[in-house]
Amino acid sequence: MLSLRHQHAWDVTPQQAKQIQLTLHGHLILSDQIGAVNTVAGVDVGFEDNNTITRAAIAVLSFPGLALLEHSIARLPTCFPYVPGYLSFREIPAVLKALEALKQLPDLLLCDGQGIAHPRRFGIACHLGVLTDLPTIGVAKSRLIGTHDPVPKTKGQWVALQDKDECIGAVLRTRHGVKPLFISPGHKVSLTTSIDYVMRCVTRYRLPETTRQAHHLASG
Repeated sequence: MLSLRHQHAWDVTPQQAKQIQLTLHGHLILSDQIGAVNTVAGVDVGFEDNNTITRAAIAVLSFPGLALLEHSIARLPTCFPYVPGYLSFREIPAVLKALEALKQLPDLLLCDGQGIAHPRRFGIACHLGVLTDLPTIGVAKSRLIGTHDPVPKTKGQWVALQDKDECIGAVLRTRHGVKPLFISPGHKVSLTTSIDYVMRCVTRYRLPETTRQAHHLASG
């Protein structure tokens, strides 16, 4: 049963959204408080009808076997504009509805998007984690902020993603010679543990099986 630790309005201006991010950031936990992991879930969001409908998908897999156990899709009217850095306000209401529909909450969420690799260190994985108190990891296909050295081409190699002399994530090669992913902690998971779980969820694709299956559901 989903129980939110924090509540806030979603029909807000970008300036109000910024203040909510800054306030909730104070509840962020970036150390490992994850417990036993028997299920992992991917979270992804797509849009329908010219972006007027937000479609959130969650795929729950066994761990470490990565067999699909359950999935959920939820649709809600899109109520927040597309503003970089505030995508959680556009996407999370539908994600919460999809979480509520699950028979059992997963032990770990891998979100398609940023964790602390965000201008205010509060991407969608952080936001979702703080609200639900579930351990979360940001698994992004592209960089939002930060700089990094070249990533070795070998699978499993990574380099630090830096912003203002702060390490905010990892640029991780999940397949040999394939474009890397941008991994950052969301909530209750350290960076090292985040990288470990992402790699343990990778099969033969660039994306970990969690977010790969969720993406298929969100865009299907």
